[in-house]
Amino acid sequence: MDEKGTKRREWVKNAAIIFLTVLLVLTFFSRTIQNYSLPEVAAQYTQSGTITAKIRGTGVVESGDPYEVNIQQTRKVASVAVRVGDKVQQGDVLVYLEDAESTELEAALEELEAAKEKLRDARDKYNEALLTGDYSAEDIQAANGNTSVTTYRQQLTDAQNAVKYWEDKVAEIDRDINNIQAQLTYEKDQDNAAQSRVNAAKKRYDQVSGGDADVSAQAYKELKEAEDALAERAGSQMKANLESQIASRTLDLYNTQKDLAAAQKKLGDLTDMLGNMFGLDAFQKAISDAQKDVNEAQEKVDKELAKSQGAVITAPISGTVTTINAVAGREVSAATPVAILQPEGQGYTLSFTVTNEQARRLSVGDVAELVNSWRYNDVDVVLANIRPDTSNPGDNRILVFNVTGDVTAGQSLSVSVGQRSATYDAIVPNSAIREDNNGKFVLVVESRPSPLGNRYVATRMNVEVLASDDTQSAVSGLYGYEFVITTSTAPVEAGQLVRLPDNN
Repeated sequence: MDEKGTKRREWVKNAAIIFLTVLLVLTFFSRTIQNYSLPEVAAQYTQSGTITAKIRGTGVVESGDPYEVNIQQTRKVASVAVRVGDKVQQGDVLVYLEDAESTELEAALEELEAAKEKLRDARDKYNEALLTGDYSAEDIQAANGNTSVTTYRQQLTDAQNAVKYWEDKVAEIDRDINNIQAQLTYEKDQDNAAQSRVNAAKKRYDQVSGGDADVSAQAYKELKEAEDALAERAGSQMKANLESQIASRTLDLYNTQKDLAAAQKKLGDLTDMLGNMFGLDAFQKAISDAQKDVNEAQEKVDKELAKSQGAVITAPISGTVTTINAVAGREVSAATPVAILQPEGQGYTLSFTVTNEQARRLSVGDVAELVNSWRYNDVDVVLANIRPDTSNPGDNRILVFNVTGDVTAGQSLSVSVGQRSATYDAIVPNSAIREDNNGKFVLVVESRPSPLGNRYVATRMNVEVLASDDTQSAVSGLYGYEFVITTSTAPVEAGQLVRLPDNN
């Protein structure tokens, strides 16, 4: 029994020693163990210094003075001669059109033909009443002496035939003029096409000149052939002959129209007299109304003819193609510009929105820097205007920059523009700035004593950012010696315990 009791006492003593040892270890190392469960933070003291604030933004390059190339009528596109980015000279062909009348002209001609048919019908009914009416000799003598009905009717027939003759002559001359004009338009289109080929060949030669000898020689050959073809067209008398024919037939048309007008007046006077004699006022009113419709329809046709153009759309100015809305096989109309050109020598613009506070730091004339400027060649961006943002005038402003150099409309550019350098009392790394629904703030490491040593707590301090550059920000709301958290191994909130590297 004594031996067993002795062993039991030894075991209890050893267990007590182990328990006390473990308790002592846990007591002395509890702070270390707990620290390893806390997020580790990196922090640094605020400092005074100088910041050059940068305001950044991204915008789309737009033409500073875009020139819209419009068509006045709806036409179908045969082919497109240019692409976005192409440089064109005044007179270069942009789009080839199908050789057909415009939709508007076709509609006007159909309306005119319908009005003329209505007029012919009214006249036919009137003439039928004049030529077949049962009028007695007494009626004729009472109205106009001794002329017989047969004589009146023969005079009417002769007058109608005369009008028909001169109408046919006018139509014949009109067809001649239109055919000659079509030939002249074709010749001018060929001139434009020849000039375009010269321009394209010269552009290609300039691009390859000085490079591979065979390529340069071929390009030079193509340029000379294009120039020779253009010179041959310039020496041709074809256009002069066609213009002379148009002038001659136009004079014939003028004289024939005078003869037609005289015949129409004679017919009108005769029919009016007979209509009055025979009481045909209703027929005369129908003719008058139909003639009014014809006149109005003819005016529409004349307007559409005046707006008609040849089979090509050419560049009215020299510049760069920034937009092309024409597609082969589809129609173009006045509703949308066929193309938009950036005039030669004119710059581009770029704009984006900033806050009022940011806008106050800038001045017109400030030079902006391109983000990733190594991607661009000879591009300059200068602040040209600071204007209100109409969608939010109380809070925002729009910065408008002039852009010059090797850019194209539609290109997206990111820029930064800065104010003059300024000195501030409290500067912190940008990574230290945090923001929530209550505004911007930093977390400051504060030391608090405890029985087992100092503990470190993240404390919130609200700040206002005064200026920023790529790496740091000047703030107000700090005293200037705070130890602010910049990074952490886990998310940190205000009031949370943290640990510093190496337990410092």
